[in-house]
Amino acid sequence: MGFSLEGKLVVAISSRALFNFEEENQVFEASDDSAYMQLQLERINTSAQPGVAYPLVKKLLSFNTGSQQNVEVVILSRNDPVSGLRVFRSAKSNNLMIERGVFTRGRPPYHYLKSLQANLFLSANENDVRATLEAGFPAAMVFPKSKQIAESHPDEIRIAFDGDAVLFSDEAEQVFQSEGLDAFVAHESHKVAIPLPPGPFKPLLEALHRLQSAANQTGHSMKIRTALVTARSAPAHERAIRTLMAWGVTVDEAMFLGGLPKKEFLKEFEPDFFFDDQTGHCELASDVAPTGQVLSGIANQIKK
Repeated sequence: MGFSLEGKLVVAISSRALFNFEEENQVFEASDDSAYMQLQLERINTSAQPGVAYPLVKKLLSFNTGSQQNVEVVILSRNDPVSGLRVFRSAKSNNLMIERGVFTRGRPPYHYLKSLQANLFLSANENDVRATLEAGFPAAMVFPKSKQIAESHPDEIRIAFDGDAVLFSDEAEQVFQSEGLDAFVAHESHKVAIPLPPGPFKPLLEALHRLQSAANQTGHSMKIRTALVTARSAPAHERAIRTLMAWGVTVDEAMFLGGLPKKEFLKEFEPDFFFDDQTGHCELASDVAPTGQVLSGIANQIKK
């Protein structure tokens, strides 16, 4: 019987998001892919150092047991197949059970996400992240130099999400950007009983919910803790909560900060990953936690 991805949480990840290939990437940007390939080949027996998403991947893979494989991590990379050898060797030397990979040597890799049934794509390539989001898959551009704090909670995965343009659509954000705070509050108060349209990361939140439910049934020791960290405040908080209720999913913590900087709250929550659409929020957050920018919504429109 063939292998199936049905029902699994599938994370597609670029080699640069999983491992620290920043030095190698500088060679690529300074010359061409031939020099990059040669350097990777020279270092093929040298295990790469962990990258920004490494701790998250390590924890997610711990949900797999001999009898139950709930998580699949697949390398999805613009690297060439030869450079991919080092990626797989680095994974093996770090005891990461990663068996599948797609290497496209420069071609945009997002085309393969449908075949992979991916719930998340993490990459350091802005164009690939934008193309993935446009194709309808959750994706974030990682900040490779983010602080890694995942070892603080070895038996718990902590993931924090922004609300508008991440878990929810940017419907309300558009009102805020065009008409201001008062109009935003009035809009959300008027529509308080109407669930917000889903944002790009709703499928990931649902997949995490299913993974935790499956783990609870088997008595797995690893837990998932989620948080909504949003600039919303009362009374606009209510529509966000009602939307999650309507979807049948929950978050463990909710922070309605009303414009307070998110950095200090994230420092206390200690997420394995934080997802936000705003560049400024991501830059500050990356000082305290692994961070990925969701390049969606009005805040990330490319100005022509």
